[in-house]
Amino acid sequence: MDGVLVVNKEKGMTSFDVVNKISRILEMRKVGHTGTLDPMAEGVLIVCLGKATKIVELLTAEDKEYIADAKLGIDTDTYDSEGTILKEVEVPDNLPIEEVVNSYQKTYLQEVPIYSAVKVNGKKLYEYAREGKQVECPKREVTIKEIELLSKTKDSFKFRVHVTKGCYIRSLIHDIGNTLGVPAIMTSLTRTKQGTVSIEEAYTLEEIQKGNYHLYKVEEVLDYPKIIVSKELEFKIKNGVRVPNEWNVKEKCMFLNEENNLLGIYEVENQELKVWKNF
Repeated sequence: MDGVLVVNKEKGMTSFDVVNKISRILEMRKVGHTGTLDPMAEGVLIVCLGKATKIVELLTAEDKEYIADAKLGIDTDTYDSEGTILKEVEVPDNLPIEEVVNSYQKTYLQEVPIYSAVKVNGKKLYEYAREGKQVECPKREVTIKEIELLSKTKDSFKFRVHVTKGCYIRSLIHDIGNTLGVPAIMTSLTRTKQGTVSIEEAYTLEEIQKGNYHLYKVEEVLDYPKIIVSKELEFKIKNGVRVPNEWNVKEKCMFLNEENNLLGIYEVENQELKVWKNF
């Protein structure tokens, strides 16, 4: 069984829990997810099976879209409602929430939260936090491609956001709070889209358990040009032979045979296409 499964993860589970459960349900060993969701988060978790695990890094690098809820006036060590409260303050009236939220449609250096699995000197940040040790959290360049305020009250707001790889929504909310001059934490998070796949196409673990799901082909979830080749070229591609870039491919492409089966993913190098992964 080779393909891509779009899971609608429920709250309370880790991404690893989902992978383990699917591995047991489908009786497969080669299973991998493409972008961690915190236990308190829900929504799209793309899981690759069999040969499709070859594209995990491509799907992990895809843009993601979320809907998040934030609470103002509270600061926690995890930047969300499940952490230890560090301080609480009174929220002033008439904060410019919409103006500040909109101002984050930009590229900026975002500090990785201390409660994350990012490694510093070979050790995960959350391990430093649990041991009470001081460590400098790295900063990463992230791009907020779109951000839209959906609703607000005096001390809370809800928004939709489209971000690049590596963006922490908890950190984004924390940064918005800093700009507003009051602490802010995330109270809920739903991943609604990853790459070309949306939550409407996702299946719950209960549905998967009952056999009610669709297994996507690799070529259905990657947004690269699809090129159907002749039998002669099929042989070359199966053997990883470089080919001229006569299709003017910009980054990567997918080669399929005349029966519409995926042969391989190739990438541009100089004026040629070289094999990235074969299938």
